[in-house]
Amino acid sequence: MKDNNNLIRFLLTFFLGWIGSLIINHTSFKPEGYTSRTLAYLVLGIVTFGIYPLVASICNLVFDPEKPNNIGYIKN
Repeated sequence: MKDNNNLIRFLLTFFLGWIGSLIINHTSFKPEGYTSRTLAYLVLGIVTFGIYPLVASICNLVFDPEKPNNIGYIKN
């Protein structure tokens, strides 16, 4: 199931950008103990002309709750 959630987070972030981040934050797709950086997706997406959401989307595929840092997420 972990791989499925990573894929769903990738698709939401890639295709929906910061709206996907909002969806992730309020559903079971949010990694336990983490909060998605919704505002960061919006601001950095605008500043980097969409590059940040692309990078964050790819990082969602390899999200690992054991790592101290994951792009696009902060620990609660």
